[in-house]
Formats: sequence, structure tokens, C-alpha cells
Amino acid sequence: MQVKTTRLEAEDAKIIYQETAGLAIITIHRPQAKNALTANMWDQLAKIALQVLDNPKNKVLILRGSGQSFTAGSDIKEFNAISLEQAEEAFVHMEKTISTIERLPIPTIGVINGPAMGAGLELALACDIRIGSDKAKLGIPVGKLGITINNKFAQRLVQLVGPATTKDLVFTGRMFKAEEAFKLGMLNYLVAEKDLNKYMIRMGKLVAGMSPESLLAVKQSVQECLDSVPTLWQGSSPFVGSDFAEGCRAFVEKRQPQFSRQPK
Repeated sequence: MQVKTTRLEAEDAKIIYQETAGLAIITIHRPQAKNALTANMWDQLAKIALQVLDNPKNKVLILRGSGQSFTAGSDIKEFNAISLEQAEEAFVHMEKTISTIERLPIPTIGVINGPAMGAGLELALACDIRIGSDKAKLGIPVGKLGITINNKFAQRLVQLVGPATTKDLVFTGRMFKAEEAFKLGMLNYLVAEKDLNKYMIRMGKLVAGMSPESLLAVKQSVQECLDSVPTLWQGSSPFVGSDFAEGCRAFVEKRQPQFSRQPK
């Protein structure tokens, strides 16, 4: 089987891109940080996702993480070192990347081989199909960081698991284990860790064998249904005052945050 591999590298991280038998495979590779994505990595990911379309032989995009994680989301340590304005700009780029993945005109498969947290979970939910191993864990610990989730992420969650489970994920910050996530519909398929790669390829080839025009038409119809649902809250920022700064400091210092701000 012929495999074409490209690595787009930053100083501390890599996005690995492979093509094989009609499948485009993107691997988020930063295992020492649970594949947490820096701002540069988010930009790389968007560029590579669009690069997939340059080869008409690519029928399916597979997105996965290296090692024992899918991705821990955005790199919080990076946020701790930049201004609030820069952090807000980074979130905008992150959302553009996730939207790019979601709206690709080919099917996308997310392979969840471990923790998918925060923006990492949002990235997974942007994929058309999600395959999880029995080691997968899904969660949104934004309450520990003093940030919120944006309209689109909230919409994806509510449509998928309902308002009660969405609040459970955010309010408790707990990680849902693979079996629970599968029952809730956050994972379409659940397989043993040792079988994950083999199942990933088999599922990719199955989808790649379908009519591209048929799949694109259905994907666009589903997206139009999702886009037609109104969002009532139009918040301009994911940050909630001084809580974000304290949340970042606590994360870096590996301690419990001390939030003192009273919401209005």
C-alpha cells in the first residue's frame, strides 16, 4: 500500500499528513502535551484540511491524535503567556479551523483514542463520524478555566446530547468515559483499543466506496438543517472577566483556581 506522508512542523509540535488508498489521514502529534494545539497548530490544521482537497483521489478525511490522546484542546499554557486580546484572536482562528473541518465537501471521521477535551471535543464533534476506543474520554472543563463555550459548540452539543447532558458536561467538568459517550451518541462506534487502527481503515474504505455526489448532497442537507436552528445568545467573547486569568494561572501552577468574581 503506497503511503504519502508530509509533516508540517512548529518548534514544539507537528501535524502529520498521510494519503493512502483514497484516505487522507491527519494526525495531531504532540503526545508530551496530550496533543494540545498551539495557535500555530490550529492554523496548520486548517491549511492541511484544505490541502486534502487538492488531490481528487482523497475521498475521506480521517482525523486522529498521536499516542494516548485525541487532543486536550487549545494549549492553556500558551494563553497564560499572552494578552486577553491575543487570546480572543486565537479563539477566532480556532473556530475557523473547526468550521473548516466541519464544512469540508468530503466525509470526515474522527478517531478518538484517548482524552478529547474542551476544544478537542468540539473538533471531534465537527467530524461526520466518530470512532472511539475503550480508552476514550470526553469532557469540557471550561468551568475550571473561567471561560465559556461559543454558540456553535453549544448548538452542536444540545442537538447531539440534549440540554441536560450539555449542562452536566460543563457544570461538573467531568470526563465521560467511552461507554457513556457512546450511549449518548458522542461516539458512533466503540471498539477495543487494539482494534482501533484496523477499524479506522476499514470504516474509511467503506465510506470511500460510496458515491461522492450522494454523500456530499446529504452532508450539505444536514448542515443546512443545523444552520437553520437559531441561536439566542450572541456573546462576542468566550472569556468571563478576571476568571480566565485566574483559571490559566491555576492550570499552569497545578492548583485549584480561586474564583472570586460574582456573576451579574
